[in-house]
Amino acid sequence: MREYINISQEVKEALKNNKAVVALESTIISHGMPYPENVKMALNVEKIIRAEGAVPATIAILDGVIKIGLSPDEIEILAKAKNVYKVGKRDFAYVVSKKLMGATTVSGTSLAAAMAGIKVFATGGIGGVHRGATETFDISRDLEELSEVDICVICAGAKSILDLGLTLEYLETKGVEVIGYQTKELPAFYSRESGFNVNYQLDTPKEIASLLKAKWELGLHGGVVVANPIPKEFSMDAKIINDAIDQALVEAKSSGIKGNEVTPFLLSKIKHITEGSSLESNIELVYNNAKLAAQIAFEYANKND
Repeated sequence: MREYINISQEVKEALKNNKAVVALESTIISHGMPYPENVKMALNVEKIIRAEGAVPATIAILDGVIKIGLSPDEIEILAKAKNVYKVGKRDFAYVVSKKLMGATTVSGTSLAAAMAGIKVFATGGIGGVHRGATETFDISRDLEELSEVDICVICAGAKSILDLGLTLEYLETKGVEVIGYQTKELPAFYSRESGFNVNYQLDTPKEIASLLKAKWELGLHGGVVVANPIPKEFSMDAKIINDAIDQALVEAKSSGIKGNEVTPFLLSKIKHITEGSSLESNIELVYNNAKLAAQIAFEYANKND
């Protein structure tokens, strides 16, 4: 496996010494934001994590090598690159064997983090069951990976373009806890409210770390979702967002957009409809999740000293 994976020296040392490490996905860099905002965002996220006493490990595939812990230069390369593959479980072997460039999704990052022994992962929002999935069977691989990999994913809930009710039902079936950080309600990415309840509310990083330790020491394999609401000052009106999503979904259907092209199309359309407000909210919720993830990773590392 060593020929396929390269762990940065900083991340390697942190893991060896049981220090806090936070995995970071890379599709948000290559597909989620335009250049140079994507570089600025990625470097700021790493800075936030370091400020909380943890080591950031941004994950991507460069020239067929799975890199765990990108350097600033590698982040710049990824941010500027064209034709970057979005990599989940089914894509790893192809992208690695062809020595291509790939950005890891939530599912891909979870897998790569597990390969390295990283237990905490910060992202914007997880994928889930798409609207209309009863006809299309369009369900993100993220959910299946969360049921199989021992990883704690800190997010602002599932992306609001999804069917949140069915996403929660799927996670329940797979035995994945959905923890609300200081909230009983599942946040809906751009907004703090969704109308759906989480399984449990926990109010401190220490409590969440205790749950992770108990779960995995009991041999209960699988992930945990920590739903962290976007800060109030950046939360968008749920009706405005839902109206934008409805409009974007109609356009996606009429344009024949399908599969893994749906999410980036919808997010781009929502950004246009909301005149850029959704992009600012997206960036701020990522920062918020990175901070909490670092705090949880720090507490979890302390419990395993």
